Amino acid sequence: MRLKTPIVEIRNLKIGGESRVAIQAMTDTDTEDATATAKQCILLANAGAELVRITVNTEKAAEKVSEIRKILDKKGYKSLPIIGDFHFNGHILLSKYPKCASTLDKYRINPGNIGHGKFHDENFKKIIRIAVKNNKPIRIGVNCGSLDQDLLSDMMNK
Repeated sequence: MRLKTPIVEIRNLKIGGESRVAIQAMTDTDTEDATATAKQCILLANAGAELVRITVNTEKAAEKVSEIRKILDKKGYKSLPIIGDFHFNGHILLSKYPKCASTLDKYRINPGNIGHGKFHDENFKKIIRIAVKNNKPIRIGVNCGSLDQDLLSDMMNK
């Protein structure tokens, strides 16, 4: 039995609600190489991926996101949603590169690696504000990388 969930639209793809499960894949290219990353996005789409996640981990990678989108559009993949996967510096990259923030179709973050203490909350707020401004959904990653290491350590000691 499926849980009733809200519908989220990512480009032309609906996720949640009564929608069927969508297939997502992730590139393993260096996102700074826009041509190689776009080529792999196309290969993944041709293999059945309906959303493709790319790492956005450096300033140059953030600069290349719009070029990747242009290549995909030119090659006939305008409807393929591109998700930006951010670790540690997403709040900086999305703030500094507004074209990256507006070009991506969705953001993925791990709350456990966007800062500690007051910086965690401030960095998280920055990402949320940018997502709201650009009308972008966010996936909050939930895995061992998502856990706040101080909290994990504290829980393990109890």
